[in-house]
Amino acid sequence: MTTPDVTVTVIVYNDAARLPRAVASLRAQTHADIEIVISDDHSTDDTPRVARELAAQDPRIRYVRLPENSGGCSAPRNRAIEIARAPYLMFLDSDDELPPRAVELLLAAHREREVDFTMGAVRRVRVDNGRRSTWMPHLVTERRTLDGIEADPRLLFEHLSTSKMYARAFLDRHRLRFPEGIHYEDQLFSAQAYCLAKAFTIIPDPVYVWYIEPFAAESAASISNQRHKISNVRDRVHVQRLIDDFLVENGHAALREDKDFKFLKHDFRMYAGDLPYRDDEWLESFAEIMNPYLETLAEGAFARLPRQERVVLQLLRDGRLADVRLAARGLAHGVAPRHVATDASGATYWGDTVPTSDRARRELALSDLELETRPFPSAQFRHEITELTAGPGACLTLAIRTYDPGLRLPVGPQRASLVVAPGRRRLTVPFRLDPVRPGLFEGRVRLDLAAASLPVQGFDGVRHPLLRLEQQGLVHSGLLLAPLDFPTRTARVEYRSGATTHDVTVEPEGRNPGRLQIRWRPVGVTARVIRPVVRKVARPKVRNAARLVASVLR
Repeated sequence: MTTPDVTVTVIVYNDAARLPRAVASLRAQTHADIEIVISDDHSTDDTPRVARELAAQDPRIRYVRLPENSGGCSAPRNRAIEIARAPYLMFLDSDDELPPRAVELLLAAHREREVDFTMGAVRRVRVDNGRRSTWMPHLVTERRTLDGIEADPRLLFEHLSTSKMYARAFLDRHRLRFPEGIHYEDQLFSAQAYCLAKAFTIIPDPVYVWYIEPFAAESAASISNQRHKISNVRDRVHVQRLIDDFLVENGHAALREDKDFKFLKHDFRMYAGDLPYRDDEWLESFAEIMNPYLETLAEGAFARLPRQERVVLQLLRDGRLADVRLAARGLAHGVAPRHVATDASGATYWGDTVPTSDRARRELALSDLELETRPFPSAQFRHEITELTAGPGACLTLAIRTYDPGLRLPVGPQRASLVVAPGRRRLTVPFRLDPVRPGLFEGRVRLDLAAASLPVQGFDGVRHPLLRLEQQGLVHSGLLLAPLDFPTRTARVEYRSGATTHDVTVEPEGRNPGRLQIRWRPVGVTARVIRPVVRKVARPKVRNAARLVASVLR
C-alpha cells in the first residue's frame, strides 16, 4: 500500500446528516492522493452506518470509532493522528467543508519551502442567511512565510486548528497533541503550534469553509455558541491560564500582552454583547470567574481597546453589575451613556459619579469619545423605548427617551423621525422630542407598519428602525434600543403598494445591542407566485410581466 501525501481527519459525533457533505468535499479535492479518516466520537445516531457506507465507496476512506464518547474534539483528532499514514495532516469538522483546492494549495506551500505548517483563509458561511465572509481577513491578505509567531503576534487571533496543514514530523518532534478533557482546545493547540514552529507559511487562498449557525438549538450548538452557560466561561478562562503558563515555560513571555489583547478583544468581547440579557445570579458568577483572571492581564492590553469596551471591563471589575448591562448595550454602535459625571478639572466619566480609584478614572474617562465636540452626524446619543403599545393591525405606539450627555441638542423641542426601509422607499414617521431636563428628551410616536412601501415581489427579511435627528441641515441617525423582554407580536398585512401579503412580526432583537426588530415574511400568493416569478427576472420585459401579475392579483 502506497503512502498518501496527506491525511485529512473528519471528526464526527451524532452528525449523520452532514457527514456525507464533509466527506464529499474531500473526495472532490484536486489533489487526490489523500487518506480520509472518519474519527467518530462514539456517536449514538445513524453516524456509524453512514460512515461505513462512505468507507465502502472509496478505498481512501477509513472509519474509526472511539470506545466511548469523549465529549470534545481532541480525543477523536488524537486517535486519528495515531493511525494516520501521511507525512502531512489536516483536520475537518463534520459540519464544515474543504474548498476543492485546499489540499493542493497547502501542500504546494509545504513543498516550496520546509515549514512546520501552512495555513490559509477561512470562508465563513451563515447558515441562516447564506452570507459569506472571511475569518480574520487582515491576517491572510498576502502570501508570506514567517520565522516564528513573534514576526506577527496578531496571528494569535487566528486560533483555528482546521485552517492549517501540519507536518507530521513537527507534531511528533514536539509531542504536540490536542489537549483532552477541556473545551476551547483549538486555542491552546494553536498557541503551542505558533510558538513551537520555526517557520510557517500563510497563503491568501480559502482552505476551509466554516458553517456558522448562530441560532442553533442548544443541544446542537457549538461550544462558542453556548456562552449562556457559566461552565463555558469557566472553560474559556481555564484554557487562557494554560496558554499563559505555556508562554512562560517555553520562553515566549514577551507575547503576553498580545495574547491578553486577543483575549479581551475576542474572547471577552463575545460575552460582553450578551451581558444585558443575563440575570443577576449569572452576572455575579461571571464576575467571580472573570475578575480574578482580568487582574493578571497586562495593562497595555486594556489600553489597546476601544473606550466603550474598557468601560464595560472596568465596571465589571468594580462590581457595578447593573451598570455593566447599561454599558454593554450598543457596543461598537456609538451608543452614549445615560449620564456622565464631571470632576473639578472638567474631565468627564461614565456614569453619575466620579470614580475614586486611579484605575477607574483612567478606564472610565470619556474624553476620547468627544461627546461635546464631534461632528453632529457622528455624535453619540442614547435612544431607548420606555413603553411599547400595540394597536390595531400592525400599529405600534412607542414612548421614546433620548439621552444627550454631551448636550449637543439645543434647548427646546426637537424634530425627530423614525425611519425604516423594508423596500426601496423609506417609511419616515416624524414626531417631537420634548425636553425634560438638560440632556434628556422624551416623545411618543405612532408607527403604522402597514404604511410601508414594499417592492412588487414583497420583502423577506429583518429591519431595525433608526431614530433620525436634524440640526442646521445636518442629519444624525442612531439605533433604537428596545425593552429586552416585550412580547413578540405578529400581524398579517395586505400591502396595497405591491399587492403583497406579509406576516409582520415585531420583537426584541434578542442579542446585542437589543434593538427594536421588525421581521417581514411573505405569505400566500406573494410567497407562492409573485416572488418565484420575480426571482427569475432577467430582462425588463419579464420584470414588467411580474408587475402585471401583481396588478392582476391585487
